[in-house]
Amino acid sequence: MNILFIGDIMGRCGRDAVFELLPEIKDEFNIDYTVANGENASGGLGMNRRGYEELCRAGIDFFTMGNHTFSKKEIISLLNDGENIVRPANLEGDNPGEGMAIVNVGESKLAIINLIGRIYINENHHSPFVMAEELIAKAKERTPNIIIDFHAEATSEKEALGYYLDGKVSALLGTHTHIQTADERILPYGSAYITDVGRTGARDAVLGLDKDASIARFTLPPDTKKPPFKVAQGKGQLCAVAIKIDEATGKAEEIIRICRLCR
Repeated sequence: MNILFIGDIMGRCGRDAVFELLPEIKDEFNIDYTVANGENASGGLGMNRRGYEELCRAGIDFFTMGNHTFSKKEIISLLNDGENIVRPANLEGDNPGEGMAIVNVGESKLAIINLIGRIYINENHHSPFVMAEELIAKAKERTPNIIIDFHAEATSEKEALGYYLDGKVSALLGTHTHIQTADERILPYGSAYITDVGRTGARDAVLGLDKDASIARFTLPPDTKKPPFKVAQGKGQLCAVAIKIDEATGKAEEIIRICRLCR
């Protein structure tokens, strides 16, 4: 099966990029199923129903989330009612929704797991290593095809989990830092890996946010009032990876890094 995973979608610019670029990417890579991280899809912070419905119309089949999962209250009903969205499974506390789903892709099944890192995010979250093992065991009762969105800050934590799960999952895909890394590869035991898929949003920006406001926060004196962050506009980009999975074994055969600019 051919899976497309789209990196963090940032606001209107990111949604527009999906509408413009997704159809041709699907055709080019013969994509069977499309997953995207949607935790920044509405105003750069969370995802509301309008953004969710727009991206479904654009051709995204499934969504993962992250540390901004609950920034929009509407997400609670989406998590409780929808079958095509998961939030990080290892969040601390009791939360609505699920951290894993198993979907049909043609005649096969695909498990989609969402995890969040602890380093520089929240040390109180449950261990992604322990949670991954628990969810993988459940998933393998039904399918060997498993992809994980690991929404984490520290590259070391991402690489460590990638090697820890090598051979146990089809792919470990990093999100959250919004900068696409050039380390996509098949790990020794058959899992596809990339430290960060990158952002889908404005190209001329700082992590998808207005560059002038971001620069001011670094350069103004400490006692000066800082400008608010706002989502950048302008020419968009779509960052993603295309993964080819052997449906019989769950091993990854290929991972291709994609970054396309809007016209």
